[in-house]
Amino acid sequence: MQRSSAFPHGQELTPLSRREFLWRSGGGLGGIALASMLAEEGVLGAATSTSVLHHPPKARRVVQLFMAGAASHIDLFDYKPALVKHHGEPADFGEHVEAFQDGLGPWLRPVWEFQPYGQSGKMLSEVVAPLGDVVDELAFVHNMVGKTGVHSQATLLQATGFNRPGFPSMGSWISYGLGSMNDDLPAFVVLPDHRGLASNGTKNWDSAFLPSQHQGTVIYPGRENAIADLFPDEHGDYITNASSAATVPLLNRLNRHHAEQRSGDGRLEARIRSYELAARMQLAAPEALGFADEPEHVLRLYGLDNIPASYPEEINAREESVYFSTKCLVARRLLERGVRFVQIWSGNDNGFPRRNWDSHEDVQRDHGPLAEGMARGCAALIRDLQQRGLLDDTIVLWTTEFGRMPSSQGGKGRDHNPYVFTNWLCGGGIKGGISYGPSDEWGYKPLDRDRPTQVYDIHATILHQLGIDHERLTFRNNGIDRRLTDVHGHVIHELIS
Repeated sequence: MQRSSAFPHGQELTPLSRREFLWRSGGGLGGIALASMLAEEGVLGAATSTSVLHHPPKARRVVQLFMAGAASHIDLFDYKPALVKHHGEPADFGEHVEAFQDGLGPWLRPVWEFQPYGQSGKMLSEVVAPLGDVVDELAFVHNMVGKTGVHSQATLLQATGFNRPGFPSMGSWISYGLGSMNDDLPAFVVLPDHRGLASNGTKNWDSAFLPSQHQGTVIYPGRENAIADLFPDEHGDYITNASSAATVPLLNRLNRHHAEQRSGDGRLEARIRSYELAARMQLAAPEALGFADEPEHVLRLYGLDNIPASYPEEINAREESVYFSTKCLVARRLLERGVRFVQIWSGNDNGFPRRNWDSHEDVQRDHGPLAEGMARGCAALIRDLQQRGLLDDTIVLWTTEFGRMPSSQGGKGRDHNPYVFTNWLCGGGIKGGISYGPSDEWGYKPLDRDRPTQVYDIHATILHQLGIDHERLTFRNNGIDRRLTDVHGHVIHELIS
């Protein structure tokens, strides 16, 4: 794990004019990107941007922290004394339960001990103890419900508002509605788990029917090539500045002809914008992703001040903390440079041994390292945003696709529980130090089953804080005015300060 930028060292970043840089960019990228600049000058038609504000915003940007595999609310945030009292007794739900893998063994007490933190006295598990330092900034929502216990569908529901593919992610909607605050960086950035992608892969941050420039840009901090294909391949030495520049007139003619034959089709314009952004990122991204200018006390806050050269192959908390904290620090650097939406993933979909939150076999083994690393990184990110004055207008959302059952599976694990789980939010005008919507005494379903919280309500609330009416941010597709919240959603005013 390198503390400095993931891009080649010694690369000269000489300031150039926009036109000169695009002409000189290798691999044909500059020629394609130049077409977008010519569009602004009237050759291909003026580019347009969307900016929607329906009321004064309290937030400008969002971080979504996604725990892939289904994090156990009752082992992390939602303390249930009844499970401690009745541990090992036959689980009696009072109704027939549709379990994903028939994980309906005896009641299983929380794997870790809980204790109160902060002035709010919020009970947190010892495995997420670092969050105790910021718990009075957090608003917990304990009565979240899903629609399915299937990972792929439930993950899409949280990411896009629909439990099937083909719909834009929340980050794409926010990019579409508000645009970018920095022309040299994407509006929507995704930082996946370093081991691979979660269920659905790239569909979780796809722009679907929205213009393609609003899809998430994937970055892997710490890798030699943190952003794929941003720079020409080392084997492309046959590409010269002269050959690249010679392609521009041909590309312009082809693009102009294509656009003339397809009036009203914005895909070419979106593609050109993407290439133009990639050209600008060649200068902006290395600086944003490097930690060389970070002071020692900030690196220490994230636990990145003394990184070992290697780790044992088995999963461990120190390794997870470094990887997750690295993504959190990169997120802060991107946010302060104008990125609208950063999505951080913990957990992948690569099976055994588990490197995700899907703890069917052993909650302590699987959740332990992931939870410790997540808590350290999240607490550092919140404190860092706070000390820089960014937390006031940045929303942090912690989510997962569903929860886990209060009954045991195989003695040490827990089955899927789509009937209730936990989200938490902070910053951006969200009240801190509160818990909203309790679950029942077992953490099985909402205490008030007639008034659960759904992902549409979380999405509506976040859009509201960004100055957007969730019912008015729409895009016409196949004859339907689509929106992030479909035909659902209510702003949760109890969460708003």
